[in-house]
Order: sequence, then C-alpha cells, then structure tokens
Amino acid sequence: MRKTLLPLLFALLAISSSWAQTKPTGISGKTAGMQKFNGYFPYYWDEATGRILLEINKLDQHFLYVNSLAAGLGSNDIGLDRGQLGGEHVVYFHKVGPKVLLIEPNQAYRAMNGNPAEEQAVAQSFAQSALWGFKVEATEGDKVLVDATEFLLRDAHDVVGSIRRSRQGSYRLDAGRSVMYLPRTKNFPQNSEFEATLTFVGGEDAGGLVRSVTPSAQAITVRQHHSFVQLPDQNYTPRPMDPRSGYFGIEYMDFSTPVDQPVVKRFIARHRLQKKNPAAAVSEAVEPIVYYVDHAAPEPIRTALLEGARWWAQAFEAAGYKDAFKVEILPADADPMDVRYNVIQWVHRSTRGWSYGASVTDPRTGEIIKGHVSLGSLRVRQDFLIAEGLLAPYEAGKPANPEMMKMALSRLRQLSAHELGHTLGIMHNYAASVSNRASVMDYPHPTVKLAASGEIDLSDAYAVGIGEWDKLAVTYGYQDFPKGTDEKQALDQLLRGGHQRGLQFISDRDSRAPGGAHPQAHLWDNGPNAADELTQVLAIREKALERFGVNNIKLGVPMAMLEDVLVPIYNYHRYQVEAAAKVVGGLNYTYASRGDGQIVTEFVPEAEQQKALDALLATLQPNVLVLPEKIIAAIPPRPAGWSPTRELFDKRTGLTFDPLAAAEASADFTLSFLFHPERSARLVELKARGGKLGLDEVMDQVLQKTWDTKSAAGLEKQIQLLTQQLVLTHLLALSQNEEAAYPARAAALLHLNQLEKQAKKLAKASDEGVKANALLALDRMKKPVEAKPQLHKDLPPGAPIGSGVVIGCE
Repeated sequence: MRKTLLPLLFALLAISSSWAQTKPTGISGKTAGMQKFNGYFPYYWDEATGRILLEINKLDQHFLYVNSLAAGLGSNDIGLDRGQLGGEHVVYFHKVGPKVLLIEPNQAYRAMNGNPAEEQAVAQSFAQSALWGFKVEATEGDKVLVDATEFLLRDAHDVVGSIRRSRQGSYRLDAGRSVMYLPRTKNFPQNSEFEATLTFVGGEDAGGLVRSVTPSAQAITVRQHHSFVQLPDQNYTPRPMDPRSGYFGIEYMDFSTPVDQPVVKRFIARHRLQKKNPAAAVSEAVEPIVYYVDHAAPEPIRTALLEGARWWAQAFEAAGYKDAFKVEILPADADPMDVRYNVIQWVHRSTRGWSYGASVTDPRTGEIIKGHVSLGSLRVRQDFLIAEGLLAPYEAGKPANPEMMKMALSRLRQLSAHELGHTLGIMHNYAASVSNRASVMDYPHPTVKLAASGEIDLSDAYAVGIGEWDKLAVTYGYQDFPKGTDEKQALDQLLRGGHQRGLQFISDRDSRAPGGAHPQAHLWDNGPNAADELTQVLAIREKALERFGVNNIKLGVPMAMLEDVLVPIYNYHRYQVEAAAKVVGGLNYTYASRGDGQIVTEFVPEAEQQKALDALLATLQPNVLVLPEKIIAAIPPRPAGWSPTRELFDKRTGLTFDPLAAAEASADFTLSFLFHPERSARLVELKARGGKLGLDEVMDQVLQKTWDTKSAAGLEKQIQLLTQQLVLTHLLALSQNEEAAYPARAAALLHLNQLEKQAKKLAKASDEGVKANALLALDRMKKPVEAKPQLHKDLPPGAPIGSGVVIGCE
C-alpha cells in the first residue's frame, strides 16, 4: 500500500512545484486579467469584484489630495451642490510592513530655514493626520499595490454630517448600494481622478428639505470625486499678503523666524502667471490662465457668462499682460471636476441660492491650481422678477418690455465676473460702490433711475466691465516685475497710488455685521451717500407701487402670484436701510498701515449722521409702509396646487394677504438696526468723546416720529399703532439685554419711563384705538423680559437663500 502511494505523492509534488514556478508573482500576478489605467498613480479595474487596485509608485513623495461632490443633493439650505469642492490636503503614502498609511503633514506649523533639527522639532510638536490605512496586496521592486476601493467608496465629503447638521435626518452609507463611477474615473500624467456613486440610507426622520429634492428620502444617491494631483514645482514665488490688497491667502507659523520678526507668515492666493519678458511694459504670458464655461448653461445665459468672465482680461491688460487671460467653452468630453480645468459651472437647486467662487490651492505656497465657480441657475430669474415688479411690463396688447431680460443678463455678466474674481484670489470689496462702482467684487444693487418723464429707467442697472479697484488688485497680485525691482516697495506704491485715487477696500467682517460701524461698507447698496441713496430708492419704490397691478404678471397667471412680484418691490429699500443705519453712530476707518497716509479712524460728521437718521425715520412712517388698496384687493389666497413659499410675506390672517404683517416686518427691520446693542453702545461712547448725536438723541427722535405724531386714519392708523408697539419692543429688549452696555440699557430704561407717562395719558384718550394701544403698551411694560424683537425673521429673504454664507460667494 505504501509503495503504491509514494509515486503518486511525488508526482503531485512535482506538479505543484512546476505550477508554483510558472505562476506570475507580485503586482502583475495580482492584477492578471484586470484593466490597467496608466497615469500619475497607475490603477487597475477589477470587473469581477468591482474593486480599484492602486499601484503606488511614489512612496514618501508629497502630492495633493482633493475630494469634491460631482453630483449633488440640490438643496440650498443643506448645501451639497453639484461641483462643490472639499478641502485640499498635501499627503504622502508611507509603507510600514504590510500596511501603507496615507499621511497628511501639518502645514499650519513649520520651520522654513532648512535646518533639519528645527524641522523635526516642529513636526514632533504638532500632530499630523493619518487619513487612511491600506493593506499591501502585492509588491514589485519599489512599487506597492493596495486595494483603494474602500477609501474611494467612503463618505469623504461628509454628506451624512451635512444632513445631520441641517437637522434633516439620520443617514448612513450603504456599501451595498455604492459603486465606482467609471465614466469619471480616469488617469492622466499629472493627476489621477476617481469618482464613486454613493448611496445613503435611513431617513426615517428625514426633514422636508431632503424630501423636497429626493425621489425617495430613504435612499439618497450622490457622487463623490477624488483627485490625486502632482504638486507644482518649486519655481513659484509666494507673494506676501498686505491687508490693503484685498486678497485671500494662506498663513502658517514659522518657528524658525527670528524673535524680532512676526512668527505668523501670510501669503496671497493667486494663479501662477509670468511674463515672457518681465522687462517689457506689455508682454505675453509664459502660460495664460484659461477658464472654461459649463457647456450645460443654455443660451443666452452661456454667452452672458462668457462675456462677464472675459472682463477680467481688462485687468490683466492693465497689469501689462497680453492675451494672458482667456475664457472658453468647456469641451463636451471634459470633466469639470478634473483639476486641469478652471471652470464656471452652472448649478441647479430647488430654490435660488448663493453662487460662489472656490479654488484648489497649494497649502504650502498659496498657488491656485484650479479655480471653480458655481453659479446657481435660479438667480437670473430673481433679477427678472425684480424687473417685472419695477416695470409692470405686461400691458394687454403690447409686447413685453425687453429691458427685463437685458437687466437680468447684465446682472448675470456681473455675477460671472464676481465669482471668477474670487477664484483669482480676490476678496469682496464692499466699499467700491461709493467710488463709481469701482469693483465687481462688491454686491451690486440695481442702479435704477427715474427718467425726466417720470418713468423707471433700468438702462444702467449694472455696471459693464471691470472696475478700477479690480485692475489695481490684479496688478498687485499678478504683476511680474523686472529683475532688480524692489518688489515690496513697488507693491506698496501700487496700493498708495490706489488710495490717492480714492479707491477703498473694506471686506466682509466689517460689512456684514448688523451692528457694523463703517459708513461706506455695505452689501447691495449704491451711491456715495447712503442717506441720499435711501431717499432715491424710496422714490423708485413709490413709483413702482403706484402703478403696481395686473400688468405685473402675464395674462393667464393666477392673480395670487402678484404677491411674488410685490415682495421684492415693497422691500426694495431694505439694503439701503442697512447702509444708512451704519452711518448713525458710524466710524470711518481703513486697513491702514503705519505711514501710508490713510485714515485710521474718524467720526462720521454729525450732519451726515442726522441726515441718515432722518432717512431711516421716514421708512417708519405709515404713508411709506401702507400698501394701496388696489394692490391689497388684487391679491387673493393662492389656488390649490400653488403652495406658499418662504419668499412671500408672513401672515397673521390665515390664507388671506396681510398688509399689516408686511408693514410690521419692514418697520421692525429698520428698528433692529437703529437699536442694535453694538450701535447703541457706540452712540453712547462717541457722544462721550465729544460727539453731539448720542443714543438719547436717537431715542428721542424715534419716539417723536412714532409716538408723538398726529393720529392717522384707516390702515395707516393701524400701521402707526403697530409701529409704536415695535418701538416699545426694542426699548424693552435693549433694557433687558445683558450683552448690551450698561449706559445703553440705562438710556432705554429712561425712555421707557418717559413712554410710560405718555401711555398713561393716552390710555384716557377718547379714540378707542389709541386708548387700547396705550393700555397694551402699559401691560407689556410690566413684563419687559418677554419683549422679543422679530429681528427680520418675518421679512422674506432678499439675498439668496442658504444655510450660511461663505466668504467667497454672492
């Protein structure tokens, strides 16, 4: 028996040995039969298992990793837009035994003097991040094969977190319904691009926002994109940031800096651009900056986007470049998420929302590698709606006024230029409107005029072309100076020259705060003088409301839709109100540097403050807040199938139109700025330092124009009474606000005491309405802690809708 088995055993061993000698080993063996894609990081597609196997041929070499959202959710409030960029990460693959780690060094803390010991000390002082761990599948020389599928099919963009933070439901990634998206998984010599279809399940607690944009709230399927990108070479020279220049940028702490120098280093963000001949006044670029407009944008929108984006060529020409900036149509087969393309993408959402300009930036230097503009498609419709409200263009038997489309497209050109400007590295400049619309980086309100005939004129609604500030900013960021130039001095002279020409730069933090102090930094305003412009805007509003009616909607449209057109016209003055309010208790200042000759700080003259206060008080008057009876009577409840939206006035009357609620929200809007705790504290302080218009004077004038006026009649009377209650609300709230300055709270209490005496007299009035209103005021004064200002919550949205505002958006 043993003799019979031994020959068989030897035969089997021989066959096994022969098979082992001929079987392919290493990476080639592991990937046999798979489709290989050569490029920056070669990878293999395993059709049988749905896997991506990544060949790492650059261990311990830094590269850029970027994640993004290729196909989004479509909700403004949640975010998660098509084309939304994630963060940039300088990373490298590091092998230890059977594992490969994807490691991100800490770019925020460095030692830049080239001393290895100092570099090591900094690296060991601050944490780095191991973003992922891979199991080694095979090796071949200095190359390693790993299975990257799980890394690529994860929720890198944090869709789950975004939905949870928006309180729209609890979701989890379902691996069984998540696969690679092969049409957008490609390889190129300097970048490897991967895309995955991911499905998130759950949704038992899904919110209305999710339900409104998904076929089934139980399964949300989107696509996420991953880019592995070769880092730029070291021939780029970072440009130091100057607070007067108007640029985004990077910053880090350099611990090798001498003690007498700043340890925090700041550099602007910009594309790499060099002249072929830096010594020439005008030169072609070594490599021009090229942007691509989404071919999905329809006409005439696509042409408007092209034209607006191309305005920036004017700025580069002013900086001495020839043909250095170009805008073309994105090739049909190009992927907008591919980092090789700077793109202007046309994004659809369920409601109008913010557009924004983002970029992929080298975190080491500030060099912009990819500019990515996202433009919301519904924005243009809002501008068209405003034009409908201003012009009442649908008179029976006459063609629609073409000025509406002209205005909407002119705004779209400006928006395209604005967002592209962010991707060039340039911040908002909200002080540009006072200097003849000197920058597309401002937020522009339409410049509407009353013609000599009394008609509303939209012909100059939006500026055309790049402004003077934009040319200065591009020259600062992109000028390629001749050899031997003292660059620091030359850049300083550029900024000084702009200041001497009257150009100003004030950005977001100083402009967005409702208690802001800068008298010339506002969003959506116009003109060199906020008070004068508020008066002008109110005149435009009055004219538009005077002729508002059936001609504001097309024939056959439900009459209830008049309210949609009415909202932006009734609230047409809202942004100029905010601008004028900043003049009251305002402080003029600049981002001055020592010795540059700019204003550091100065009071706004009392006469300007008083003029602004007078203009604001006009917005509280019943004749301004009241709607004509013909408008109220023309707006019925919405028909079945036309649900109300947040774009409409809030109502206290159920389904019927509520003109008093509209007036209440508008008056509260003005008062919320006038009695803002920060403004109140500043008014106290400025008067104590020698000013004449203080908080007491402001409160006196508000009470005089609301409580001490002759009683009106009809609907105006009811508006007058509710405005009085709103004034009381803000005084009560200020007196109880523990974050307000004590002198401001004291001033509020003093005026409440005066108001109480007045209310007691009015409570004996023969007019039942006045008497009742006084009794309500006296009752409310007994419970001051219950006073809650509306603080705009009942005012329909004016700016684009969204969950929040990022700096590089409009």
